[in-house]
Amino acid sequence: MRDQPSYPPPPEDVLEIGAPEQFAALSHPLRQRLLFALGHRPATVRQLAAQLDAKKGNVAHHLKVLRDAGLIHVAETRQVRGGTEQYYQRTARHMLVAEPRAAGTAAMLAAVAQELDLAPVEPHLTLRHLRLSPEKARELGEALAALVDEAEEGAEDQPVHGVLVALYQQASPAGTPGSV
Repeated sequence: MRDQPSYPPPPEDVLEIGAPEQFAALSHPLRQRLLFALGHRPATVRQLAAQLDAKKGNVAHHLKVLRDAGLIHVAETRQVRGGTEQYYQRTARHMLVAEPRAAGTAAMLAAVAQELDLAPVEPHLTLRHLRLSPEKARELGEALAALVDEAEEGAEDQPVHGVLVALYQQASPAGTPGSV
């Protein structure tokens, strides 16, 4: 097996998701999983299909949708046995959804659910509801973001771990204080 080539990091550090075609691209769980898989290093259609246990044609189609939406790009091409092999890479290390939409959120959570189902060890999953002032909520959000951003990457032979962080204000039931 050939060694994985060395690539520079994605061209952008942060990409803000906001265009309709980006939300449409994020609306499919396999595309979410492809973005997860491309989070650490570029890969070919063949490599992604093997990693995600998907058909190459299906992977190629979804990569095209992601590429058309500007979420991934071709990092390098190589001539292999008379053909051209393309290595796909995310366009940004971090992707932030400025105004989450229900379809994109549902697809992201569905993709995370698939990842959890395939996890070889029991995942840590906690849902808590906390009463926080706006200032405390902001501080907690900043602390969670810093904790994830500062997590140190291990060596290439270490397993990849997914991290999902969500902090949201729960909607108030109708007729209770704070409801509109």
